Amino acid sequence: MADSRDLLDALKSELDFLEKGGYRVTGSTSWRPQFIFEDSPTCLNPGGAAQRRPCSECVLMQLVPPECSRERIPCRYIRLNEQGETLDSLYRSGTPEEIEATVAKWLRTKIQELQSARIPNSA
Repeated sequence: MADSRDLLDALKSELDFLEKGGYRVTGSTSWRPQFIFEDSPTCLNPGGAAQRRPCSECVLMQLVPPECSRERIPCRYIRLNEQGETLDSLYRSGTPEEIEATVAKWLRTKIQELQSARIPNSA
């Protein structure tokens, strides 16, 4: 069953989660780093859910480049800026703070784009 959430709402929730320190909260996964999207309420399979749903059903797949849609974790390949950085590339070279800042900036930009696209043109 496909994810019926609205993309704009999902991104707003993700930004709220990020800004409230959701990726810094320790808990059952404190033994490993937290992963953006995967360890948030946005993910269809939070915490490695026992009943895994295919990533292809996730609302975020709208943002994954088609050539990356079959990756094991497709949301890691969403392009976050004009330099082409993705979570996959940032996990290899960035600090947690840099990654969160890049994602927060991308989320704000994408939310603004989606909101602007919904405003009807008035003449």
